[in-house]
Amino acid sequence: MSGKNLKALIISDDVIRNGIGVEFYIDDKLIVEIFRDDNEHTKMLSVFEQPVSLELIEECITLFKELVPIY
Repeated sequence: MSGKNLKALIISDDVIRNGIGVEFYIDDKLIVEIFRDDNEHTKMLSVFEQPVSLELIEECITLFKELVPIY
């Protein structure tokens, strides 16, 4: 799975999870989400499609760091 058509959508949640994240889509299909939990001070990565290449995961992490501010 390549990141050719990778799209990033910034999301926020203050009801169930308190934080901000980025959902990553390829061809309108949710592939990866990275979420910063402001209560727990953690960052979690969820994968919704498999397999996902290490290169794509690295690209998602880089974009997340660019798009989401530090606590």
